[in-house]
Amino acid sequence: MLFRNLFMLLLVLFFLNTNSSCKSSYKAIDLTNNSYKKTNGFHENDLKHWHLKDIEKDSLPGISLERAYTELLKKRKANTVIVAVLDSEINIHREGLKDRIWINKDEIPNNGIDDDNNGYIDDIHGWNYIGTQKNDSVVFSSFAYTRVIKKYDSKFKNSSREDISENEKKQFDDYKRALVYFEKELKQRKNNLATYNRIQGKYNKSREILHNYFPENNYNQEQLDSLNDIITDEEEKKYLSYMKYYLKRNINDKTINEGKKEEHIIINRNLNIEHNGKYHTKDDANDINDFPYGNNKVDGIANAYHGSEISSIIAYNNDRKEIKGIIDTAKIMSLGTSTAGDEYDKDIALAIRYAVDNGAKVINMSFGKAFSLHPEWVKDAIIYADSKNVLIVTSAGNSRLNLDTDYDYPNDVIDNERVEYANNFLKVGATTHNLDSTLISRFSNYGKNEVDVFAPGSQINCITWDDYKIDSGTSLSSAVVSGIAALIFSYYPNLTAAEVKTILMESGLPIDIMVNKPSYDKVKEKVPFKSLSKSGKIVNAYNALIMADRISKVNKRNKSISK
Repeated sequence: MLFRNLFMLLLVLFFLNTNSSCKSSYKAIDLTNNSYKKTNGFHENDLKHWHLKDIEKDSLPGISLERAYTELLKKRKANTVIVAVLDSEINIHREGLKDRIWINKDEIPNNGIDDDNNGYIDDIHGWNYIGTQKNDSVVFSSFAYTRVIKKYDSKFKNSSREDISENEKKQFDDYKRALVYFEKELKQRKNNLATYNRIQGKYNKSREILHNYFPENNYNQEQLDSLNDIITDEEEKKYLSYMKYYLKRNINDKTINEGKKEEHIIINRNLNIEHNGKYHTKDDANDINDFPYGNNKVDGIANAYHGSEISSIIAYNNDRKEIKGIIDTAKIMSLGTSTAGDEYDKDIALAIRYAVDNGAKVINMSFGKAFSLHPEWVKDAIIYADSKNVLIVTSAGNSRLNLDTDYDYPNDVIDNERVEYANNFLKVGATTHNLDSTLISRFSNYGKNEVDVFAPGSQINCITWDDYKIDSGTSLSSAVVSGIAALIFSYYPNLTAAEVKTILMESGLPIDIMVNKPSYDKVKEKVPFKSLSKSGKIVNAYNALIMADRISKVNKRNKSISK
C-alpha cells in the first residue's frame, strides 16, 4: 500500500509539472493562482448544461466535458464500459436510454432457465432485488433506524450504558441514536399531517365562499384578482387570498389528499417498528444466504424515476437537447435496490457482487443512510469489487452534515477507527454553478476525511420516468463522477480502479475561495472550499483524461520493461 501511494504521488507530481498529454501537448487546467472569473451573470440558456462547461472558457465551474471531447477525444475510439446503477427501477424502454441498457448475452430471454448459472433466472438487463413475486408495485420500505430499534428494543429498552457489556456498547449507542432519529422523524411527519389538515380546512372554506360567486366552482387567477376589487367582507377577502395562493401552487383536493396519504404511509410503514420491510420479497433481510428473491423486471411497475434520472446523467443520448449524458459508450446495468425508505444491506451487498461478476467497471450508488445493521456484508462486497478493479461511486447525502462526525452508509471505513479498508470507493458532495460563497450546494454533506471530492449537483437537467426536469442533489453529483470514471475506463482500460480514483481526486479543480459551510443555521460559517473534502477539489473530466493518458503510458512502459 505504501509503495502504491508513493508511486501515485510521483505520477501526480508528473502530471502537474509537465505539458505532454493525449496525442498533443495539452496543458492541464491550473487554478492555483485563481485564474478564473467570478461572475454569476449568466443567461438561462448558458446554464442548461452548466455542469459540462469549462471554468476557463465559460467561467462556469463545470467538469470541462465539452472541452475534453473537442480537444482531447476527437476522432478517438472508445471501448464499451458497463456502469451498474444500484437504484430504483429504470425506464429501459425510453428513447435516449434504451440503446444504453446492458444486455446479458449469456442469458436466453424469458425461457425460465438460469442459462449462465449465476443464480438469477432470465437476468437480461440486471436484477430487481426489490421486485415482488407477483411483479406488483413496491414503493415503501422501512427506515434503517426503525430496523435498529426493532432488533434491539427488547434488549436495551430499559438499560443504561453502564449496564451494557463492552462488546455491545456500539450496538447500544446505535440503538439510542436510532431512537433520536425515529422520534424526530415521527414528530415531523405528524406535524406535516396536521399542516395538510389545516390547509384542507382553509381550502374547503375558500371553496365554500367562492361557490357563491362561481357556482360551477370554475375560476382562474385573473378572475380571483378581479373579485378582490369587488369583495368588501374582510373574512371573505382572507379566504380569497388563500385560494389565490393555492391556485398559484397547484394545491387542490387531489394534491392535499395525496400528501396526507403519503404521510400516513410513512408513519404506518417506514416508521412502524413492527412492520416487516421485506414483506414484499419474502426473504430474510438478516440472512445473506437466503436467496434467490426479487425478479428480473428491472423497469418495475411503480414508475419511480430516480434510477432513470441517474442513468440519464451518465449515458443519455438522443437528438433532444434538454439532456446530455457524459459518455456515449456506456451500458447501464440496472440493479433495483431503492424504495421510498432505506436500502437493505443485503440487497446492496448482493447487487455489488452481481455487478462485479457481470463485468461492470463502475458502480454508482446514489443513496445513503445513517444506520447499517450488517455493514460487514457491504464491506466484504466493496473489498471484493476492489479485488476485481471495479470502482464504486456513492453520494455524500443531502443533510448538511459533517460526515467526519456523523454516519453515512455505505462507506469504506470501520466505524470506530475511520480507516479506509479499500482503494476503490469514492464519496461525492455537490456544488453549484456559482463562483462565490454559495459554491457548495446548501444541502450537501461534507467532510475533510469522509467526502473524497465534489462535483456539480445543483440545477442539473435530467429525465424522470417519462418527462424532463431540473433537479438537485448529491445523487446527481455521484452520477457525474460515475460518468467521468466510465469515460476514463473507456479510453484507458489498463488503469486500475485505485488509479482512476486517484485521478479523479487529484486532477480536480482547487477553487481557492471561502464558501458557506452547509448547515441549517441562518448565519452561515465561511470556510475554505478545500477544507470540506479530502481532495479539496471539483472533479474535472478534461484534467482527468490528461492525467489518465500519462498514467496509462507509464503503466504500458513499465509492463514492457518487466517483460
